[in-house]
Amino acid sequence: MSTITAPGTAEAEAEAADVDGTATAPRRRRVLPAVRRTAWLLNAHFWSAFAVLEAVNHGWPAGLLAVAFFITPDLTFLVGIGEARGMAKGRLQPRAVPYYNTAHRALVPLALMTLYAFGPVTWAPAFAALCGWLAHISYDRAFGYGLRTKEGFQRD
Repeated sequence: MSTITAPGTAEAEAEAADVDGTATAPRRRRVLPAVRRTAWLLNAHFWSAFAVLEAVNHGWPAGLLAVAFFITPDLTFLVGIGEARGMAKGRLQPRAVPYYNTAHRALVPLALMTLYAFGPVTWAPAFAALCGWLAHISYDRAFGYGLRTKEGFQRD
């Protein structure tokens, strides 16, 4: 017979213990990142397909802007590249962190999409560019690259 125990209790910790007696992380904490990454990957596929659809429907300017905005957020790595010598592997130059984090927040292109939808601008390549930008952010999150701390390391 199975019982349900509240997280954080001694019983729950005992249930989380391995055969050798060491405590492990609760199952929920191990599953949630996988679900989150899968959701980001599905989101990335959606925005990529939407960008391709816009490129097919509206021609090469839409496709060119979608590809350009897919690549552009990672150009923030170039800020302070001359000072990057001697830094730990995977660490971003602290001077580049605000630019990187701004370019990798999904809220920015989503807000611009909302303005596009309700505003006077009706140029389709602009929407394709925003789709490419959201696809980039979504792929980064799906593969584990999130925002950075102010010191330049990946956030957990």
